[in-house]
Amino acid sequence: MLPQHKTGLLERNKTRANDGAKMIMVLMGVCLVVYIMARPLYWHFAEVLSSSFSCPPCFCDCNSEPLFSVPLDCMRHDLDVIDNEQKSFMELLSDELKLKEAEAEENLRRADMALLEAKKTTSQYQKEADKCNSGMEYCEEAREKAEAIVEAQKRLTAMWELRARQRGWKESDT
Repeated sequence: MLPQHKTGLLERNKTRANDGAKMIMVLMGVCLVVYIMARPLYWHFAEVLSSSFSCPPCFCDCNSEPLFSVPLDCMRHDLDVIDNEQKSFMELLSDELKLKEAEAEENLRRADMALLEAKKTTSQYQKEADKCNSGMEYCEEAREKAEAIVEAQKRLTAMWELRARQRGWKESDT
């Protein structure tokens, strides 16, 4: 058994260790909450701030009329700016159409080349197939002729064997 003063010291050290662990856990929890919540809050505040500063004030000669009427001067557009914007937009569309047309022509050229190559390959395979078929026909004719010759030889052999047997030949004589 430990003396009384050492037991109290151990209990205080355990309490301090537990308190330290609790503090670390609380600190980790706070860091985790800040990490999770910081991004959405940042984007929310950034959006609020940018929306409040994004639109410059309208400088126009507006007299103080009722709030519901919109002054004509504020709605007037600069025709030169609109004209330039339309021209640049049309130029962009024209350029894009030219690019698309060039791309389509290139794709068509590639497809034509592939089709021509496929036709050449098909023609070559057809020639090879014709050669193979004519070779097969020649082989078939030669086989039929060989079978006919073998059949004729069998008949001739059978006839000679029959004559030999009629004259007294036996197989064991040879």
